[in-house]
Amino acid sequence: MGDRRIGRELALQALYQRDMAGDVATGSLGLFWEHFVPDGVPRGGESEQFARALVEGVEADRGRIDELIAGAAEHWKLPRLSRVDLNVLRCATFELLARPEIPAAVVIDEAIEIARRYGSEDSSRFVNGVLDHVATALGVRGREGSPA
Repeated sequence: MGDRRIGRELALQALYQRDMAGDVATGSLGLFWEHFVPDGVPRGGESEQFARALVEGVEADRGRIDELIAGAAEHWKLPRLSRVDLNVLRCATFELLARPEIPAAVVIDEAIEIARRYGSEDSSRFVNGVLDHVATALGVRGREGSPA
């Protein structure tokens, strides 16, 4: 598994923990980075740096990211989405918005695989559909960049 995939999974886990602890638990992300990065992932290495960048980007632009997801998730209100699906969508939407060096197709494929691994039976299809709409709305559907 590549460094960016590990980073994406770490970001999902950190954002999930933040959702479960609530926004009032300001130290929850610090505790995550300190105690929950798995063995075998180098502290401060590329995976953790990528994960931190994703989490910080999602947190900084959460309003816009959630608006894009809500607009693409027809007939679904964000509070009704599973926390896993929502945070996979948040990470991928941030990448589509702010990481032009990563091809949109790679971002979407990675999100689908992570949703398949951590979500429900229908998560991968749902994530695919929403991200396809988001990428189209942002005009990045065919964006090419360097490999993820």
